[in-house]
Amino acid sequence: MGALLSLSVVIVLVLIALAGVGGADLTLLFGVVIPYLAVATFLAGVVYRVVKWARSPVPFHIPTTCGQQKSLPWIKHSRLENPSSTIGVIGRMALEVLLFRSLFRNLKTELREGPRLVYGSDKWLWLAGLVFHWSFLIVLIRHLRFFTHPVPSLVFLIDSVDGFLQIGSPHLLMTGLLLLLAVTYLFLRRVFIPQVRYISLPADYFPLFLIMAIAASGILMRYFYKVDIVKVKELTMGLASLNPTVPEGIGTIFYVHLFLICTLFAYFPFSKLMHMGGVFLSPTRNLTNNSRMERHVNPWNYPVKVHTYEEYEEEFREKMKQAGIPVEKE
Repeated sequence: MGALLSLSVVIVLVLIALAGVGGADLTLLFGVVIPYLAVATFLAGVVYRVVKWARSPVPFHIPTTCGQQKSLPWIKHSRLENPSSTIGVIGRMALEVLLFRSLFRNLKTELREGPRLVYGSDKWLWLAGLVFHWSFLIVLIRHLRFFTHPVPSLVFLIDSVDGFLQIGSPHLLMTGLLLLLAVTYLFLRRVFIPQVRYISLPADYFPLFLIMAIAASGILMRYFYKVDIVKVKELTMGLASLNPTVPEGIGTIFYVHLFLICTLFAYFPFSKLMHMGGVFLSPTRNLTNNSRMERHVNPWNYPVKVHTYEEYEEEFREKMKQAGIPVEKE
């Protein structure tokens, strides 16, 4: 049900763009107004979420660990799994952000006949996640050629490496296809694995369908339904320089693609996709585990009147003796 609802929303978004541009000729709205509103919403939403997270009190060190903590000198501790220094935290965060190290160690659990609980490696999820995120990043960097003049040499280098197979004309860019395949796998995984399907919500399916539609429309523009690239760059350069112009004859599919991207930008800060920024502010990841070396006291603790054992024994000594409970003072 959640998947159908999310798919319906994405289809409606596509139809809105088709009707708005192809039917009502609202190119100014879809080419200028909506992109600016989407970027403003994205920036404001990201700042709001980051500031809200940064203001959350974290009085204790609560890193999630799975290795030996640093203790006695002759006991070898895990510097990355259980970092006790800032260098260890940086190394752990780098491996997490760049290579998804915790996802690489992910295990799948199955209940088989017996009954018997069996654990096994599950690297497909790690591989799909890695391909998806890196492909998305490379696609974003490649698109900088539409917003910059002159185009940075790094963008040309990435573009040439991405299309080094030289298949077709224009040549095939691997990351666009890999992005679509990876996001499709992530969707199918949610559909065909019962445990994952059970916990999946419309908020989990919607970004998958939205990114599928963005990747598919981009592939259609590049290889099947041609658009005027010169006019596209004229539009994007106008947006980037805050001097927008809307050239005629770009093609309706471009505005569909742009509208879906704007939707993703506006939706991003208020969705689970915001984990991109949240991982850097997660106390379970970005703190050292040095609780054996330093005492962390909650600064918000208020004075509490305690009833010490001495006071307790003084009050109940006779009753404790009658009950046969040993006491420190006779």
